Amino acid sequence: MTAHLAEIWRHPIKGHGREPLGAVTLSPGATLPWDRAWAVAHEAARLEPGAWAPCQNFARGAKAPALMAISAAFDEGAGRIHLRHPDLPDIAFAPDDPEDAARFIAWAAPLNPPDRARPVRLVRAAQPFTDTDFPSVAILSLASQRALGAHMGVALDVGRWRGNLWLDGLAPWEEMTMIGREIAIGPARLRVREPITRCRATEANPETGRRDAGTLAALEDGWGHTDFGAYAMVVAGGRIARGDLARWI
Repeated sequence: MTAHLAEIWRHPIKGHGREPLGAVTLSPGATLPWDRAWAVAHEAARLEPGAWAPCQNFARGAKAPALMAISAAFDEGAGRIHLRHPDLPDIAFAPDDPEDAARFIAWAAPLNPPDRARPVRLVRAAQPFTDTDFPSVAILSLASQRALGAHMGVALDVGRWRGNLWLDGLAPWEEMTMIGREIAIGPARLRVREPITRCRATEANPETGRRDAGTLAALEDGWGHTDFGAYAMVVAGGRIARGDLARWI
């Protein structure tokens, strides 16, 4: 395998914006720094203080596709997040400031369908709110995306998948066959744990926030499942950057 790290993405607020990075430092047993560090709890959420909670407790793209068009930029030093959406004015706020957090909730409210549970508060994660109950990093393959896009007859944007590390140079779907194996990216090593079973969030265009592609049906039709990408755990840390070589070990 001759592959490299093509793209790095994080999502400071679960379901509310994606941010490209040029480099990031990984730590053993942790997510990307500041990935899914906050989430928007809705009025029917059942949360235990300090505990991880599954995605059903939060506003997310599977139920509110307009959220998929949010882009993010997080200033770690200032502790402020800047969000953009094509249908709303930009907003910048400090997520740990209660007044600012309430202002953000009001900003995002129009993006949530009126027949869904209403988003009510921004919560800080003790353990990042990934879709796994362990601190995961989502590894995806541009070759697999190209194969799916060819099957569908469309060009797919990587923003549909809310992944973290995108590899190029793998064979299509190679990442799905490596459960239990480790991959080295630069100085870091990650152990692939399980496939990512997808939801309707991937049907939404990340530029418009409108559903326009039957990704789940296409996966089922072409490959007999709705998995795309794999969850991994960091077992050895280090700074990784776009262009770093990747290899199975």
